[in-house]
Amino acid sequence: MSVEPRSIRAAQISVVVPVFNEEAVLSELRHRLTATLEKTSARFEVIFVDDGSFDSTPALSDRICDEDPRFKCVHLSRNFGHQAAVSAGLRYAGGDVICLMDADLQDPPEILPRLLAQWEKGADAVYAVRRDRKEHWFIVVLYHFFYRILSHLSSVSIPLDAGDFCLLSREVVDAINRLPEKERFVRGLRAWVGYNQVAVEYARDARHGGQSKYSLLGLTRLAITGIVSFSDRPLLYVTIAGLVISGAALIYGAFLVVLAIAFKHLVTGYASLMSAVLFLGGIQLVAIGLVGIYVGRIFREVKGRPTYVVRSLHGLEEQS
Repeated sequence: MSVEPRSIRAAQISVVVPVFNEEAVLSELRHRLTATLEKTSARFEVIFVDDGSFDSTPALSDRICDEDPRFKCVHLSRNFGHQAAVSAGLRYAGGDVICLMDADLQDPPEILPRLLAQWEKGADAVYAVRRDRKEHWFIVVLYHFFYRILSHLSSVSIPLDAGDFCLLSREVVDAINRLPEKERFVRGLRAWVGYNQVAVEYARDARHGGQSKYSLLGLTRLAITGIVSFSDRPLLYVTIAGLVISGAALIYGAFLVVLAIAFKHLVTGYASLMSAVLFLGGIQLVAIGLVGIYVGRIFREVKGRPTYVVRSLHGLEEQS
């Protein structure tokens, strides 16, 4: 069966941009996005998802929408988090091609034509791989190890050093939108749904303005969400560790019995005994905490609360 060639000029592009207190970068973002997308000669829309900003971001984004109808905005009722804002944008994006990017201009809009070129060649998902990050070395190291731990633990192949900056075809977005889970790790869902996916390397810029909205605690929560969403191996590893420690304790206990009966040798040592007890107690607490993380996720999913609540729309129609 022949496949019709894809053409950017015949398609509509939707660019989804979550924003949270980004008043310092919105004007520059608008300028660079417009300049880049107009060069493609395609119809496009840019959807800002205001994730409960408390600075002038909501008013500024509405003003941009008034000045240029190609810009639209989804205002959430409070701050639900970056992944929830991305999910909201995917729900309201109406294009044949949907691009996800951050508002801080660390993901350069000028990379979008390279992603679109891969879509024209037949790719259904094009993810941008970060080969250079202009951030603090400690954050760079944390990201490096996180992606490799996630790749090792995950039940699906999640690309290394690839964040949410990507292009998705309409089919991929529809597949992601149909998934029922509430706590979302979008870059993992992108890999899970499959389709033809390719990588494009780029250098990640420094922030154009403002401050990062992800604290170390926020990054840790995101990492836990990613691992728990796509792997149950931590539970297996804790079980194996428990079996190994129990086996070693059994062998050591038998050894002590032999010493006491055959050689009348009594082993004393309060310090060594307490060390063993505290070590095993620590292992048990870690195991219980790990199980608790999975149970807590089940608890939140079972309640069925929505991922986000929309307060108002600007330039968009409400969807059922």
